Amino acid sequence: MYGDFLVMVDAMIGRVLKALDENGLADNTLLIFTSDNGPVWYESDVERFAHDSSGGLRGMKADAWECGHRMPFVVRWPGKVKAASVSNQTICFTDLLATFASIVEATLPAEAGPDSFDFSGVLLGTQPEKKPIRENLVIRSGGGMMTIRAGDWKLIQGLGSGGFSQPRRIRPGPGDPPGQLYNLATDLGETKNRYADEPAVVQLLLGQLKKIRNAGRSR
Repeated sequence: MYGDFLVMVDAMIGRVLKALDENGLADNTLLIFTSDNGPVWYESDVERFAHDSSGGLRGMKADAWECGHRMPFVVRWPGKVKAASVSNQTICFTDLLATFASIVEATLPAEAGPDSFDFSGVLLGTQPEKKPIRENLVIRSGGGMMTIRAGDWKLIQGLGSGGFSQPRRIRPGPGDPPGQLYNLATDLGETKNRYADEPAVVQLLLGQLKKIRNAGRSR
């Protein structure tokens, strides 16, 4: 069933690409291929299919860990987006609204897209890689656990996956940190919790999260 699903997705993308070609639209269309969340893929599935759908990331769909929300984001826009180019900018699906508005030169109302940032400069190659589109990114796991990422640092307000993976929630024991902190630049697999080692980073991220919660918006 899983293999059939992959073949179907590939076939549907092929139909879209063929339609663009047949109607002379391929060279003037911004095409985006991505996904909505990570896979539901248990250890038993890895053994059964000899395939790790998580790609080495920790967790699965709904988790606060990276496999819950880190997505491939593939773009084709001939003459605009440089072929085979890669960006390490952190973006979110909410950013599509501001980005599309910028591309078509539409002005958004002040109340629209409160968490939407324009990353059209990344697509067009005009945004410096070292200048982040977002100061931070806030995510709520399927179980309600809050996560904030700023640069390479990622803070999770609680222990456990916060989603489908076990253990979902862990009550801190004596001397245990109340949350999780990872440096994704050096530890993409989220194997070493740095919460107790980096108190300044923890307080900085908690402060940013509180500010966004109180404001009700990040932009």
